[in-house]
Amino acid sequence: MAKNHVTIQLDGTQLELLEGDITELTIDAVVNPANEKLKLGSGVAGAILQKGGSSIQNECDRIGGTAVGTAVITGAGDLDAKHVIHAVGPRMGEGDEDRKLSSAVRSALALADRHGLKSIAVPAISTGAFGFPTDRCARVTLTEIHRYLQGGTKLDRVVVVLHSDKDFTTFRNELRRGFR
Repeated sequence: MAKNHVTIQLDGTQLELLEGDITELTIDAVVNPANEKLKLGSGVAGAILQKGGSSIQNECDRIGGTAVGTAVITGAGDLDAKHVIHAVGPRMGEGDEDRKLSSAVRSALALADRHGLKSIAVPAISTGAFGFPTDRCARVTLTEIHRYLQGGTKLDRVVVVLHSDKDFTTFRNELRRGFR
């Protein structure tokens, strides 16, 4: 499936970078980079809706929405995942974007833990329609995952799934720089 793949161990949890399609993974939860109204539109959200089916959007509609920097969980419809965690990242230009993205990543990981999940797949949140720079996203996302895993977790596997070779390379280079 994947052209590019890197795996490291962090405090008993496997952290993977993977170039591929997040909707094709067999995993406990995939993260949808959501908007505040939880309307699945284009990009990763559109792919999740297309492959997972309308039950995911129906559950989101019942929830109604969630704030930037937070996350909610639904079923995964027809996906091979068990759940979809909808994490709302920041729109570029709204201010305090790094903190908001960090909060969205942490919220998604914590929600997976609270539901007893063992594995989660996270995309490059906010880099699509929300315009967040991929290099900043890589730094913030990987730093937050590292911080979260140091605090003790039941997660066995965290997979950061990147859509393109360019995004994979950006995240791999950030991983090589180490956590800051």
